[in-house]
Amino acid sequence: MNILAWIVLGLIAGAIAKAIYPGHQGGGILGTLILGVIGAFVGGSLYTLLTTGTLALTATGLSIGGVVIAVLGAIVALFIYYAATKRTV
Repeated sequence: MNILAWIVLGLIAGAIAKAIYPGHQGGGILGTLILGVIGAFVGGSLYTLLTTGTLALTATGLSIGGVVIAVLGAIVALFIYYAATKRTV
């Protein structure tokens, strides 16, 4: 059941991040899912760093706060991806 929750969180977070981030992003449903899951890890890790002062690879849970953190992490992941590949928005 945990994998299903990760898939749902990834789809929600990735779709919201793609809608918020300016420009056109390709990738389809699989790209959105991967972006959301990466965003959950990035957001969870950044949240842990800011609140505890330690860097740990953690993920967010399936809750309203977890979705918000995952969306913010997915936006950061999109920004890093486009900066690394030099794509223009």
